[in-house]
Amino acid sequence: MAARPLTARGEATRTRIVQAAAKRVYAQGARGTSLDEIMEDSGTSKSQLYHYFADKDALLRAVIQLQTSRVMQAQMPQIQRLDSMKGLRRWRDALVAISKAHAGPGGCPLGSLASELADHSESARKLLMDGFQTWESHLVKGLRAMQGHGELSADADPADLATGIICAMQGGLLLAQTQRTARPVRVALDMALGNIERYVVHTS
Repeated sequence: MAARPLTARGEATRTRIVQAAAKRVYAQGARGTSLDEIMEDSGTSKSQLYHYFADKDALLRAVIQLQTSRVMQAQMPQIQRLDSMKGLRRWRDALVAISKAHAGPGGCPLGSLASELADHSESARKLLMDGFQTWESHLVKGLRAMQGHGELSADADPADLATGIICAMQGGLLLAQTQRTARPVRVALDMALGNIERYVVHTS
């Protein structure tokens, strides 16, 4: 049977629980976060929490979905305009600015969850994979558009280039987290975009 839709009050309570869980998990990790802490932070009881989530794993899946949404939203509208080198550089600038604003701590919300959960929960791993694929798909779409209007060589593989950008960015975010500076994010993305520029078609 399909679950009954939540009332407005029920949706608000569920959202409050997920937001409190996301904040705690981002600050101290999934395994370092207890349901008691989440209940205290969200002002909910055990019966309320278990009304919306069967267990901690179910709540963590909701956290992954929320963080995926937040990561994508933070990059709007730049991530929707990746169909040129100029657009890619604007997106790069936005990511570096986000990293500077946080001064490094916390790392990538999705990357942090992946490093902790991917080997311990298959359902979480699949959700995280979907999140990264959503991120990567915007890059692939932009790079294919660049090929379509002749800015990017037909020899370039948009899927591989997009994966390379995501890998570079995640490495940069990890170092930014440890070094407490946005510099690794800037360096990593500049190198990734430099690789793409090798395939740019220069017209005379």
